[in-house]
Amino acid sequence: MDVGGTSVRAGVVDSEGEVLDTARAATPGRAAALEKVIVGVIEELTARNPVAAVGLALAGFVTPDRRTVRFAPHLPWRDVRVADVLARRCGLPVVIEHDANAAALAERRFGAGAGPAGGPGCSVFIALGTGIGAALLVNGEIYRGAHGVAPELGHLRVVPDGRPCACGKRGCWERYCSGTALVTTLVEMLAEDPGASPTLARLAAVESRGITGRLVANAARDGDVLGQRAMADLARWLGEGLALVADVFDPELVIIGGGVSGSAPLFLDEAREHYAGVVTGGRHRPLARVRSAQLGEQGGIVGAAQLAREHLVRS
Repeated sequence: MDVGGTSVRAGVVDSEGEVLDTARAATPGRAAALEKVIVGVIEELTARNPVAAVGLALAGFVTPDRRTVRFAPHLPWRDVRVADVLARRCGLPVVIEHDANAAALAERRFGAGAGPAGGPGCSVFIALGTGIGAALLVNGEIYRGAHGVAPELGHLRVVPDGRPCACGKRGCWERYCSGTALVTTLVEMLAEDPGASPTLARLAAVESRGITGRLVANAARDGDVLGQRAMADLARWLGEGLALVADVFDPELVIIGGGVSGSAPLFLDEAREHYAGVVTGGRHRPLARVRSAQLGEQGGIVGAAQLAREHLVRS
């Protein structure tokens, strides 16, 4: 299950990573109601399929034992032993995991990180969406840090006193390289030169929810000059961040996922070039391969199921 602030998406997944059946429900704002919805989705799927265990992927701080949600910005749980609560109610083993970790594991097993030799020894997954989620895998195992919250790459500060971030800091990487950042960049460019893109200026004025990252990407794809400039800015910041990631972790592979990755043809090649140009000693070291995720929005579901399966085997 992938439990997000808007919806709960679930799938029955076999040992080969294939999604056999799916279900979906809206995410309530209260903990008791959310738990009831999750149990209802589980019951819907178990009525149609043999299910042995349940994995939940969510954006938030999860304890190393994967039983407790310490904090999730878009969900109502605060220091709740979610896995135990749900296991009692649905009668199945339950594990929880950060959604970026779950997606990273899925890509490692079944997607962009899979290979005949078992995949890379060190890989980083970067989810570009509303913000930036990230995961680090070492020899196929998720690295969580001492307290279960590593790596928070989206909140590396890349611009001192830069754009404000919801985390309380200013200048975080995700404020320059994400779907939200893409919109912010486009709005700033429009403010400087409204005539550069009459189409996007008109959309910004009439759209009830304003400009979205998808609109910017579509405009760039259609040849809009300002849209293309905004995408180029995102590419540059992605390259800058990739260089930081390489300097710290030296991965063999970086996988770019999340909603923004659907527009990868508009920015990924340029990001690779920028990364190669600014990484320390770039001409004298092997560079990480940078690939798009292959599993799309099902990555979190597939990864959560795989973690549940491994938990069941160990138990």
